[in-house]
Amino acid sequence: MSSEIFNKLIRLEEAVRRFTHDGQQIATNGLPVGAEPVAFARELIRQNRKNLHVVSTCASSALNLLCAAGAVSKMEGGFSGLEVFGFSNGIRRAVESGNAVWEDYSNLAMPLRFLAGALNLPFFPARICIGSDIERSALGENTGTPKIPRVRDPFSGNELGALSPLSPELAVIYVPFADAAGNAIILGSEWCSVELSRAAKKLIIVAEHIVSADCIRQYPNLVRIPAEIVDAVTWTPLGAWPNGSAGLYDADDAHIFEMNAALKTEAGTQAYLEKYVYPSETAGALRERIGRIARRHYFSTLRIKDILFELRAGHTHAKWEIPGNAPAHYLKMLSSERRNNEKQVWEQIGKTPNHFFDCEVMNVCAALMLGLVGAQEGESG
Repeated sequence: MSSEIFNKLIRLEEAVRRFTHDGQQIATNGLPVGAEPVAFARELIRQNRKNLHVVSTCASSALNLLCAAGAVSKMEGGFSGLEVFGFSNGIRRAVESGNAVWEDYSNLAMPLRFLAGALNLPFFPARICIGSDIERSALGENTGTPKIPRVRDPFSGNELGALSPLSPELAVIYVPFADAAGNAIILGSEWCSVELSRAAKKLIIVAEHIVSADCIRQYPNLVRIPAEIVDAVTWTPLGAWPNGSAGLYDADDAHIFEMNAALKTEAGTQAYLEKYVYPSETAGALRERIGRIARRHYFSTLRIKDILFELRAGHTHAKWEIPGNAPAHYLKMLSSERRNNEKQVWEQIGKTPNHFFDCEVMNVCAALMLGLVGAQEGESG
């Protein structure tokens, strides 16, 4: 049965309205200035969510913005910062003012806590964090139970720390590609997105691109989150902006500096929200207004090889010219594949390497981006 039957696609606004509420524990994926659901954070602010308990292994722009807007009262994490862009001013203001509390763990402790939640364990035994300040709770709550209780290994007798499991009420995970059912492909660093997806009670996928189920089946090894555990999918172009998304776009350095500087003060934060958060706009309008997102190009290797074939066969006025001094092994690789019209694919001929043929494909990609393919001699793109 096709997974396309189970269409979980909803608008970002609807996802926040249906799945979030004040006082909720929400977990996000991400890494410093990396792919995280920043667009979801902006929508939380637009819908005036308050008193949120945010959990993240590595907090970056999304939590920085939420804290500055006064949406967060409690945080748990292993790291908070913007690396080269400076300390997170929104988080700093929230903690120093007493409006929010940061409960500190290590970068390893957080994934282990998510793993414990995913496996439905009562705790996760570990040697990390014990004997350090991390053992002491920042909340000052007298619950009668230490933050990281000591337990005894029944086999060796060694003392370990018992990390409490995390099963967030809601997890929001940004991915570059997903189908409408929720099968999600992750590129680049995962930063415990897999463990988090299994630990959460509800899961929303914020996808940069929605692809067909056939595309998902073509790359099963990249599908790290299956549809069975996903509750909703949102198509959110530029969902990680101003952070970057591996393989799609880089971080918007200038904007991250601008945002973090603004979040240092209440007045600056309000001005930033008025300009970049409260206006609910399409990705195209956002891209047009911010003006710094690089143009993205998507190419089909099959189509590029078709173009090379047409150029070489002289079917267009443009030419595929090969230097006269090109060595024999280079020329051999250029003829290393043939088109199978029945299957609509290019196939390798025997065991002839095709590395230089692939190099020509990349050259054509660059020429297409510059508008040079099809240009008359002497014309510039």
